[in-house]
Amino acid sequence: MTARLDQQIAFLNEADKLKSTIRATELCDNSRYENSAEHSWHLTLYALVLADQAGPGVDINLVIKMLILHDLVEIDAGDNPIFGEYDVAAVEAQEQSAANRIFGLLPTDLRDDLRAIWEEFEAAKSPSAQFAKSLDRFQPPMQNLQSGGGSWTDYNVTQDQIAQKVGSKIAIGAPRLWEFAKARISVFFSDRA
Repeated sequence: MTARLDQQIAFLNEADKLKSTIRATELCDNSRYENSAEHSWHLTLYALVLADQAGPGVDINLVIKMLILHDLVEIDAGDNPIFGEYDVAAVEAQEQSAANRIFGLLPTDLRDDLRAIWEEFEAAKSPSAQFAKSLDRFQPPMQNLQSGGGSWTDYNVTQDQIAQKVGSKIAIGAPRLWEFAKARISVFFSDRA
């Protein structure tokens, strides 16, 4: 029993490091950049509040688990902004290595269960994973709109780039959310023209 608890607490202590991983997205009040732990928490709240936007076959409890786990690998691999320049294959390799190490801190049964949830999110094949991925892509634009442009300004992003890199992914698991975002993004860029 003590060995199991030691492993569980070691994992939880390691997960605390996610609070130090800074993302490219600013908070809604534009006061600072969010960290990955805040992003994960906010996404779980998005899942609870926007559950009515989920399609058939989506298990919101599983979505919440995916969203709280999805960025743990950033403890080792860091955050790679969607509009940043990086080697996708290298990042995927770093994230797999991070998943091995971080989930490997857990007792075998928990390691296997939580790693499987993370892998399902990454694969984005199930309805739950597709909805979770959509929320992960939907939240940053909502913050960028609220903060006056945020990372779009930092990366000199165009409306077309948002549609291609973000909108296409949101539309897979939450088409109504993409329509909502697209209309607001269009107004944002029109007002800046």
